[in-house]
Amino acid sequence: MTTQATGLHTHVLDTLGLAITAGEYPPGSVLRTDELAQRFDVSRTVVREVVRVLESMHLVESRRRVGVTVRAMEEWNVYDPRVIRWRLAGADRPRQLRSLTVLRSAVEPAAAGLAAVHATPEQCRELTEQALGMVATSRGRQLEAYLVHDIAFHRVVLNASGNEMFARLGDVVAEVLAGRTHHQVMFDDPDPAAVTLHVQVAEAVRERDGRRAEELTRQIAVGALRELDVLAP
Repeated sequence: MTTQATGLHTHVLDTLGLAITAGEYPPGSVLRTDELAQRFDVSRTVVREVVRVLESMHLVESRRRVGVTVRAMEEWNVYDPRVIRWRLAGADRPRQLRSLTVLRSAVEPAAAGLAAVHATPEQCRELTEQALGMVATSRGRQLEAYLVHDIAFHRVVLNASGNEMFARLGDVVAEVLAGRTHHQVMFDDPDPAAVTLHVQVAEAVRERDGRRAEELTRQIAVGALRELDVLAP
């Protein structure tokens, strides 16, 4: 696929993905390939490729002699990072953020506890480095720089848990953190208490204190839910 074709593919995919997840095409709506090609001024090949991606996310299904039908939300792959990104860009953002943060509160404390047992010395070092990076960028409205360290920190925790199911949630957590930043569901500077908790989690993992790592991570999740009460009620 050429660079131009890739760009067209991405544009059509994002536009349709946003529209479907925002409810502009209710479940049962039928999308016609020819009409989509005309609307976006692209080839039917591009439209078919986009439809295949949307099918892989369970947002739509193709039916012979019917067309492309939008599926019910209950059937969507809500763990797909792109579906998360599109939903966070829509009016359903507060509910989506809360749902994902509750998921994090259930998973990440357990992952941190396991990380204290299974983390390699290299992972312990990286966790500390990312926590210190969060401290260094937590003032002066450096949210984008802070986000880089925040995402990396939580990826390390999930990967260091030694549980491949937890590790696969790294992209989900990354989209939640990025969505909060990019849609201004963050204070101008991160909560100092939350930043300190991340440093303490790194210390607990390094010291092989699983119980403390789990409890500190639970406090991070509780704090994130409280912020949502203020910023995305």
